[in-house]
Amino acid sequence: MSKQLLMGNEAIALGAIRAGVSVVTGYPGTPSTEVLETVAKHNDGSIYVEWSVNEKVALEVAAGAAYAGARSMVTMKQVGLNVASDPLMSLNYVGVKGGMVIVAADDPGPISSQTEQDTRHFGKFAKLAVFDPSTPEEAYSMITDAFVYSEQYGVPVLFRPTTRVCHSCASVEILDSLPKKDPEGFVKDSKWVIFPRLAYTNHIKIEDKLVAMSDDFSQYEKNMLTGSGSKGIATGGVSYAYANDALARLSGDCKLLKVSTIPFPKKLALRFLEGLDEVLVAEELDPVIENELISLCGTHGLKVKIKGKLTGHIKNAGENTVDSIYGAVGAFLGKNADSNHCPPDLPPLPVRPPTLCAGCPHRASFLAVKEAARGINAVFSGDIGCYTLGNAMPLNMVDTCLCMGAGITVAQGLHRTEPDRVNFAFVGDSTFFHTGIPGIINAVYNQTDIIVCILDNSTTAMTGNQPHPGLGRTMMGSISEKISIYHVVSALGVSKIIRINPFNIKDAKAAVKSVIPEKGVRVILFEAPCIAVAKNSTKYVIDRAKCTGCKLCITKLGCPAISFDENKASINPSLCTGCSVCADVCAAGAIRGETL
Repeated sequence: MSKQLLMGNEAIALGAIRAGVSVVTGYPGTPSTEVLETVAKHNDGSIYVEWSVNEKVALEVAAGAAYAGARSMVTMKQVGLNVASDPLMSLNYVGVKGGMVIVAADDPGPISSQTEQDTRHFGKFAKLAVFDPSTPEEAYSMITDAFVYSEQYGVPVLFRPTTRVCHSCASVEILDSLPKKDPEGFVKDSKWVIFPRLAYTNHIKIEDKLVAMSDDFSQYEKNMLTGSGSKGIATGGVSYAYANDALARLSGDCKLLKVSTIPFPKKLALRFLEGLDEVLVAEELDPVIENELISLCGTHGLKVKIKGKLTGHIKNAGENTVDSIYGAVGAFLGKNADSNHCPPDLPPLPVRPPTLCAGCPHRASFLAVKEAARGINAVFSGDIGCYTLGNAMPLNMVDTCLCMGAGITVAQGLHRTEPDRVNFAFVGDSTFFHTGIPGIINAVYNQTDIIVCILDNSTTAMTGNQPHPGLGRTMMGSISEKISIYHVVSALGVSKIIRINPFNIKDAKAAVKSVIPEKGVRVILFEAPCIAVAKNSTKYVIDRAKCTGCKLCITKLGCPAISFDENKASINPSLCTGCSVCADVCAAGAIRGETL
């Protein structure tokens, strides 16, 4: 055994490998992405690993492996679980043979997501067990427990690390690998085919299993009860680490309940409530533990005051922090916060609005559409990805953004309400494969007048440049046939498709103008690689003698490489990627390229 400094996601991955996982699937999404990537990095060839086209597909592939007796794992972020919810809701009724763990990483804040969303609710809704680690070290060992419980009860389980567990680092003791079982293989049985009558019968079994799990989890070592006194703190996840730290700093004496699972460990919680007058509940994101304790008090006639999010003692949105929990625990215990333990007052961080990278091809694509559509009554529907940043000034080119693939379909609804407006929809190449294709099929089938702009930058840029079906590379290291976006769109029945390099601003603008007056579904395929996957040997500089100080390069582009100094534009050579768009924009001809 040895110790390694690991990120939480790395710990989860290595824990799954230790547990004998055979199939790992997923779709990239912060804060979960590194789990699958770490499995691929440490794969000795005995594990099948894939980035699936979306989370629904990933879950169904993993379910098939679990049907055959293999241990499988699926990775995604919390909003990805929404995409996978259809098979998820049914899978518990069907069951699995091999252990199946669905890692759905929650993003309190939210830091990199459309929503704050608590996966523990999904566990209760789908009647699945949820494991909620509080540290990277615990995540490493708990993932094995998740596989064991999954196989013991014959059901998939959810594993819910939050951002601070996923991305914090800790020294983790690496344990010896467990013996890996050979999958039995798929055995034909009517239980694998879900019918209403079978669903009803299995529902009764599921409810019985939930009671058994609750009792089982009351003995689970990672659900803990410590301390004594008439006051208690109930907590879970990373908030447990914060609460434990606060109690140590405040020298607080009270009972401490750590909840790491759903179903809720009711018997353990009842022992915790014995002799207590009041309880403070610290958790992220929603009052799940709090509501469970309120319910127990009501059911058993316990006169214990439960304080938490519902009473305003813990904030009801955003992340908990070391300082926020320290303050809440101090107030709950009637202890003033020791100034020696408080961080010094620091100056506020400078405001750094999110922006597209210098040289990003999406900036050129947005500029071409904006220029071509000037003076036209148009709506620009966006999507999830780097190009969501097209909403920022000076581009201001994203009017709507809902979820993956929704730009194309929202545009259709807008058109049906206001048919005289021109509707543009933007979608990235990875998102096109994820959920963009059905939207285009729907538009063609229903003869909708929209212009779909597919921004193909040859990667899944937002989450760290993962491969997708359009690149011909897999996570197993093999090379497959590239799936052509152009040919897919053509096969869907779109008759007007234009392929263009967005860095050729003049031609790109002309291409957009040419399709505006036409009817039906029109697709413009903007093709230029992300700066992270392709480098340019040219840098651009300002001829200060020619620069008029008009600021057109700044007010049109918003490129972070361009700034203004002494009434003249300036280009930071360390940021410039040589995309040439600024030179096309400059009316004075003051920007020129230089070969390195």
